[in-house]
Amino acid sequence: MDAGYEEYARRLGPEIRLELVEIALGKRSGSGGEAAAARADEGRRMLAKVEPRTFVCALDVKGRAHDTESLSRWLAARLADGRDLALFVGGPDGLDPACLARADDRWSLSPLTLPHGLVRVVVAEALYRAASLLKGHPYHRA
Repeated sequence: MDAGYEEYARRLGPEIRLELVEIALGKRSGSGGEAAAARADEGRRMLAKVEPRTFVCALDVKGRAHDTESLSRWLAARLADGRDLALFVGGPDGLDPACLARADDRWSLSPLTLPHGLVRVVVAEALYRAASLLKGHPYHRA
């Protein structure tokens, strides 16, 4: 799956640079309290990686679903905005509430829970397809 992510990130070209920043999972041993503490620790470390001006989009099952055309319009708005964009992906227990509160938008890839490797490929491909549509390339097929 890493190869798929790398391929689409490369195809985006210099106009849209996709950079993967991984945050190590917090320690969990199974109890709910420890899971919440681990999620909060992950959230603090995620938030520390973004500048105050950055536009944050949380990947969240409760977020807005996009088709290619609406994602392309969303991407055009993000590019016109001129701010860096950070996409937050939660760990096994989801995103910390502080990360959701910081988010400027929420994007749902699917109502399914997806593994991180697959999320990376899906997001990179979706952004590539949306960017291709913006450029008028024939990559997109309805």
